[in-house]
Amino acid sequence: MADIKAAAAADEEQDHHHHRVIVTEPLEEQEKKQPPHKSKRVSSLDVFRGLTVALMILVDDAGGEWPMIGHAPWNGCNLADFVMPFFLFIVGMSIALAFKRIRNHMIATKKVILRTLKLLFWGLLLQGGFSHDPDKLTYGVDMKKIRWCGILQRIALAYFVVALIEISTKTAQAKDLLPGRFSIFKLYCWHWLVGACVLIVYLALIYGVYVPDWHFTVDNIDSADYGKILTVNCGVRGKLDPPCNTVGYIDREVLGINHMYAHPAWKRSKACTKHSPYEGPFRNDAPSWCLAPFEPEGILSSISAILSTIIGVHYGHVLIHMQSHASRLRHWVAMGLALLMLGITLHFTNAIPLNKQLYTFSYVCVTSGAAALVFSAFYVLVDIGNVKFMFLPLEWIGMNAMLVYVMAAEGIFAAFINGWYYDDPHNTLVFARPKFDSDLLAISRVTLFVRK
Repeated sequence: MADIKAAAAADEEQDHHHHRVIVTEPLEEQEKKQPPHKSKRVSSLDVFRGLTVALMILVDDAGGEWPMIGHAPWNGCNLADFVMPFFLFIVGMSIALAFKRIRNHMIATKKVILRTLKLLFWGLLLQGGFSHDPDKLTYGVDMKKIRWCGILQRIALAYFVVALIEISTKTAQAKDLLPGRFSIFKLYCWHWLVGACVLIVYLALIYGVYVPDWHFTVDNIDSADYGKILTVNCGVRGKLDPPCNTVGYIDREVLGINHMYAHPAWKRSKACTKHSPYEGPFRNDAPSWCLAPFEPEGILSSISAILSTIIGVHYGHVLIHMQSHASRLRHWVAMGLALLMLGITLHFTNAIPLNKQLYTFSYVCVTSGAAALVFSAFYVLVDIGNVKFMFLPLEWIGMNAMLVYVMAAEGIFAAFINGWYYDDPHNTLVFARPKFDSDLLAISRVTLFVRK
C-alpha cells in the first residue's frame, strides 16, 4: 500500500486564505452591489479533503488485511483507487479559488513554480526510498534505486500545468458569465482544449506505441529467482495487460527499471498469486513479469492524471461564477452523473477498462464523477444545511492535511515514538507492527491486551 502514502493534500499551501468565495453570489455581482467584505470559507472543500486524507490512512493501514478496500490488482476500482483522483480533483478546485484574482502574473507564476518544486522535493524524500524502514530506525537510499516518481510528483505535475493555464488565460476571459447552458465551458475553453490534447496524446501513445520484449533482474532476495535475468515476451502494440502496456514501456525506457516501484499491485493478481486478491506465495506457473517492478505513478499515467485536475478546476469555476446554490448543484450533479455513466459504460463494454495503474480514460471519468457527487453532497450538508458539527474532525484534518499526512500517513510520528528505546532498539514504546503493516490493528491489539 506504499503507493498511496504520499497522497496528502498537496494543495494545502493555498488553503487557509485562498479557499474563500461568496457561496450565494459570484464575486463580480458582490462587487457591483456593495463594498468588498470578508468572504465566507467553503467549508465543504475542507471536509472533502479531510475525508480523502482519512480514507488514505484507512486503506493504507487496513488494505493489506482487507484487499477489497485496497488497490485493485489490475483492472477494476476499489476504495483505495479513489484516493488519488479525489486529491487531484481537490487540487483543481483549489487552483480556481486561489487564482480567482491575479494582480501580478509574474508573482503568481513564481509561486506556482515554488510550490511545484516543494512538492517534488517532499515526494522524493517521502516516497523515493529514504525513509524505508522507520520501525527498524533505518534510513537512506541507494541513488541507483531511488524512486523518481510518486504521488506528490504526480500532483506537482498536474498542479503546475493546470495552474499555469489558469494564470495565462485569466486576462483573456470575460468577467461576467454569459447566458447559456454551456457558457461556463466557453469561458474557460482553453482548459478544455488542453484537456483534449492530453487525452489525444495519451490514447495515441497507449494504443499506438510498439512494445518490444524486455528483461529485468530479480531483485527480491526472498525469491528463488534472486539475481536471475528474466525475459518478458511482448512484441505487440495497443495491449493494456500488465506486462506489455505502453505505460510500463515508457517508464522502463525513460526512468530505468531500477527506479520503478518494486511492489506493484499486480503481484496480487490471479495470474501471479494463489490467494488473489490477497498477497501470498506465487503460483508455480506464474509468469515472469509477476516478479518485475512497475511504476503506478509513471510518466504517461501522470500525464493522463492532469484530466482529473482540469475537471476539478472546472468545478471551482462553477462555484465562483454561478449565482445560486441550485444552479451550482444542477451543474455539478449533472456533470458528475454523466462522467460516472460514461466511465462505467466504457468499462463494461470492454472499450476502455477501469485501471488505476494506467490511469485510463474510463478511470478518470468514474473517479471524477464520484468526486463531483461526494463534494456536492458535502456542499449541501455543510455550506447550505450548515450541518458542520458532525464533520468537525474531517474539517480539521482537511485544514491541516499536510501535518496529518506527514505525521500519520507517512509514519513520521510512529517513527519518532519508535526512536525512543531502552537498552535495545526493540524495547520501544510502540508495539512492533504486524507483518501486514497495520498501525490501526496494532493499536487495537494493544488495547485488547491491556483490557485483559
